[in-house]
Amino acid sequence: MRIEQVFGGLESIGCLRRTRYRGRRKVQFAAYLDASAYNLLRVARLRSCAS
Repeated sequence: MRIEQVFGGLESIGCLRRTRYRGRRKVQFAAYLDASAYNLLRVARLRSCAS
């Protein structure tokens, strides 16, 4: 269930539902950037809860 939340967030917030880029490399790079930003937000939230 957690993985569905991640992809749902990337589709809505990361604009991966309809990408603005053409080509496999560009879309893949945009997905990597969105996923890494999502992971940074997750780490920040986990650190704030642990304190």
